[in-house]
Amino acid sequence: MQPLKIAHFCWESLRSVREGGLSPAATHLAEVLGKTHEVHFFTRGDGPDRTLNGVSYHFCQPEGDDILAYCHDFSMALLQKFHALDTPRFDIIHFHDWHGIDALAELRDRKTVISYHSTEYGRNGGNFGSGPVSQAISAKEWTGGFLAGQVITVSKHTETEIMWLYGIPESRITVIPNGIYPESYHLRLDPGLVKKRYGIHPLAPLVLFIGRLVYQKGPDLLVDAIPQVLKRRWDVQFIIAGKGDMRPELEERCRGLPVRFTGFIPDEEYRELLNACDLVVIPSRNEPFGLVLTEAWSAERCVVATEVGGLSENIDNFVDG
Repeated sequence: MQPLKIAHFCWESLRSVREGGLSPAATHLAEVLGKTHEVHFFTRGDGPDRTLNGVSYHFCQPEGDDILAYCHDFSMALLQKFHALDTPRFDIIHFHDWHGIDALAELRDRKTVISYHSTEYGRNGGNFGSGPVSQAISAKEWTGGFLAGQVITVSKHTETEIMWLYGIPESRITVIPNGIYPESYHLRLDPGLVKKRYGIHPLAPLVLFIGRLVYQKGPDLLVDAIPQVLKRRWDVQFIIAGKGDMRPELEERCRGLPVRFTGFIPDEEYRELLNACDLVVIPSRNEPFGLVLTEAWSAERCVVATEVGGLSENIDNFVDG
């Protein structure tokens, strides 16, 4: 097979701006493909374009008064860079989520793919957004499924969701679960030393939540359960890692409880916590795939999760989670 020239348009990456699970999913895919194909990754970021792990990264710094204007500028800025590199022509153009839909509209006559890593409905915790911005984002998600030549979802749950929300026929959808490098999440370390860094006794059981502190991810559901857990075992400690608009409310509710909020943590610190904790909790209200599950399993951690989305597809209840 001749090597292909592949372009990825993505809101975030591990090599520049990172916000959530989209960045490792898309970055790892691009870098695996980069071993045998010519891969270009168009994303946000500053500094000069550069090549890392076989992938050429191209950056822009968009502007806009709101998220819709910002993403339009994102699309147009990266489209300009794309056209400058389109000789010889790209064979496949892969869009991740809705942020680059305005670029997809310009390239709709090419060989295009869109991956739904989530939906606006799902990001609202399984609810329809009521404001004009949320409705406009949903419209862009519909447009992406209509214009793209092929559609990918990360789970059967997301496939069902976009068929229901946007009327995309099943025949146009391929389910491809996200992948990770399992060995990078299994570390040899002393869990007690890691716990001590956070002021936790080395022998105390540690429960970890990692994710955005937003309604979709359900950190409030974990907080609801903490008093009941402490009735069963008084010495359990909790770390809630991540940033989001629910943090002030959660911190207020956790006053007097053995809960530590770390804010955003870098990858290395996350891996250390993952290997030091005794249990990972994923209390999402909606979860298209759930990369944290595969990362926790790679670190040989126990997982408790809600029965939603990709989590319910991958966990065999009371067997492996």
